[in-house]
Amino acid sequence: MELESIRLRGFRNYAELDAAFVPGVNLVLGDNAQGKTNLLEAVTYLSTGKAFRTRKEQELIQFGADFADLEADVLAKNREKTLRAVLFTGRKPRQLFLNGVKQKNFTTMEGELTTVLFCPEDLLILKSGAERRRRLLDNALCQLRPGYSRALQEYQRLLDHKSRILKDWRDRPSYLDALPDFNLRMAQFGAALIAYRANYLQKLARLTAQYHREFSGDREQLALTYRTVSTVLDPLAARAEIERQILDHQESHLRAEIESGQCLTGPHRDDFEVLCNDLPLKSFGSQGQVRTAAISLKLAEREIFRDDTGEMPVLLLDDVLSELDEGRQDFLLNQLRAGQVFITCCEDRKFTKLGAVLHIAGGALQPE
Repeated sequence: MELESIRLRGFRNYAELDAAFVPGVNLVLGDNAQGKTNLLEAVTYLSTGKAFRTRKEQELIQFGADFADLEADVLAKNREKTLRAVLFTGRKPRQLFLNGVKQKNFTTMEGELTTVLFCPEDLLILKSGAERRRRLLDNALCQLRPGYSRALQEYQRLLDHKSRILKDWRDRPSYLDALPDFNLRMAQFGAALIAYRANYLQKLARLTAQYHREFSGDREQLALTYRTVSTVLDPLAARAEIERQILDHQESHLRAEIESGQCLTGPHRDDFEVLCNDLPLKSFGSQGQVRTAAISLKLAEREIFRDDTGEMPVLLLDDVLSELDEGRQDFLLNQLRAGQVFITCCEDRKFTKLGAVLHIAGGALQPE
């Protein structure tokens, strides 16, 4: 997998950018607030259909511009492809194109450009709330499994409707009549999400443990444990069995949901726990252990993508090296001998020998 070039118009602080990249390491240098992270955000948007720093697409459009235009040329499995997204101000929906053909939604573009992003916030992903860990799973699985993306979208739609029912039923009691139908559908799509996540986490746990063990000099053992609906005894069981167990959980929590006005059951509350030498990393891990585990997690994610697709995903390292001590920098850099990599950092000559260098200043590519 290779990102050959990108063209941006009116995206973040880029009025206009045309940049070409090399197959190996691309080092993006520049002072703070010049557009280095914005460049990686454009890449991830064309990869996942989402921005990693905001949920509001309006914030991606340059101030004063009417639209943002993102276009990239990608080489995958020896085939050239062009991905494009045009974002508009106001309520006009975005337009998506694959090889010049307009797409109804991003589902048909998923997997065309696979990326693994590692940013400073990810160094604390194992210490933060469950939402960030769920997002890590969702971002990976949406790229790898189109069926997961469709199930996630439908589950979220059902969850939004059910949440409104639980919030407004006192004003309109008849709303409760629809709850059984919503619960059944949520159990069906929820079972699909749990099955996908359980299988992915099984691979992620094995590979993360291997990387962490090597990283720590065989001194630490890491384990990942999936936490989902409590009545689901085996998340790797048949989906029909998982669905039945979700329905059981919904039934036991029905009164509590109605009284609280909140949806209390389902995989939208999923999480995974990380143990280091049998102790919860979130509670007992040192800063060094947490950072080592986070790096191992991302390297494992990259390897899963390679094994699943047959190609190494594009690795995006956003200002991570400055957050690591020298030993962890060396370990991470030693893993970058294959595949295309983008590394953003400030003017630091230590890393300029890694590969091609791009200088960014004021939202523009500077000549050498």
